[in-house]
Amino acid sequence: MKISEVIQILSAEVIWGDEKLCEREVQNACGSDLMSDVLAYVKDQSLLLTGLVNPQVIRTAEMMDFLCIAFVRGKRPDDAMIQLASEYNIVLISTEERMFSACGKLYAAGLDGSGL
Repeated sequence: MKISEVIQILSAEVIWGDEKLCEREVQNACGSDLMSDVLAYVKDQSLLLTGLVNPQVIRTAEMMDFLCIAFVRGKRPDDAMIQLASEYNIVLISTEERMFSACGKLYAAGLDGSGL
């Protein structure tokens, strides 16, 4: 699924990432506020959904080759996080959806958590 499709499904706002980056494909998704759980999730080309807003989220996403981070519950990263994401070319989006409903909508649209 393209990141642009994720944006549409979640009625999300792009915080950082251009049109070209938003056309990249994510193969699966992981929803977690615990970065230790995310580190145990060893899939690349993925989408991370989280309500946690701190620089460790960006660093974890970079280590795990995530292409996009979706902040749920309307959370927004600060300027330092946005700068860090831009250095790693990680698309940042924000949605008003709660974690459960965001994951459910993406799953219903065909994105799954294979490999968990």
